[in-house]
Amino acid sequence: MSKFGRRKFLHLAAGAAALPAVSRIAQAQAFPNRPITLLVPYPPAGLYDVQARVLAEHVRKTLGQSVVIENMGGAGGSIAVGRLARAAPDGYTIGIGSDDQFVVNASIYPLQYDVVKDLEPVTLLSTYAAFIVGKKELAANNLPELVAWLKSNRGTVSFAHNGVGGLLHRCGLALQRVADVSFPFVPYRGAALALQDVIGGRIDVMCASIASAFPHVRGGLIRGYAVTGSARGASAPDIPTAQESGFADMQITGWGAIFVPRGTPKDVTGRLHAALVEALADPEVRKKLTDIGLDVVPREQQRPEVLAALQRADMERWSPILKAANIKAE
Repeated sequence: MSKFGRRKFLHLAAGAAALPAVSRIAQAQAFPNRPITLLVPYPPAGLYDVQARVLAEHVRKTLGQSVVIENMGGAGGSIAVGRLARAAPDGYTIGIGSDDQFVVNASIYPLQYDVVKDLEPVTLLSTYAAFIVGKKELAANNLPELVAWLKSNRGTVSFAHNGVGGLLHRCGLALQRVADVSFPFVPYRGAALALQDVIGGRIDVMCASIASAFPHVRGGLIRGYAVTGSARGASAPDIPTAQESGFADMQITGWGAIFVPRGTPKDVTGRLHAALVEALADPEVRKKLTDIGLDVVPREQQRPEVLAALQRADMERWSPILKAANIKAE
């Protein structure tokens, strides 16, 4: 090959190698130019489905493209997150979920993906606490009295939850630890079904969401003992926190967030993040989320690096607890 020919060949080869990078930059600059799919790892009408739809409507206005909700329940949400992990890293498939999917599942399911290596954090959206409640016939008026009752009735306690490893189940595990008792868990396909059995007196105790349980506490149908967050719930200000009741180890909260496949261009994740932050700043959006028992995190905590650090910290906290309790997927 002549000197001129070799130079021309190297020039063309370098140009060809640069094409994918140029293509990715052009794609990011044009994003979005078609509808975005938002995967929800739960059936319709649940907490995260409602949150997804509230956010999707606002994001649609900001980005000028529709956001299509796709519900993919099953296997604790791991089916939806598995699809997210395998999706093209272009920003057109994004996923919403909780620490159940992005932390807990790694300890209890044989996943075909890595929740850290295969996913990229975009925005921390909200947090929520569990609400410890019991049937109205219980002879306990507050959390210390409930713990004493659990100790005295350890052989007959019935405690309901809506799925192994989830926030409501983990709340029960924490209650076992502080009471130093062991009681069997009664699994339900949904928290609403479990709550109905607490109302009917067929279940003694459960941890529920504030939004679903507080109206029944106010109506005198069940007893409310404490919330597991760092502060009282905005919709239930009369209910003390577990920490206020003398049980600091019962501070347990779940969180909701948006993730994308690892390798999504930074410009694309930046646009998605900005649109979500704008949605979370909207008073109407915030009210809708508060009404379903969610607390929108402060703006400075919505950053992807905060979400990444929270995910790592929660994995370090819950992995040994779940393994010690031999918690496995049902």
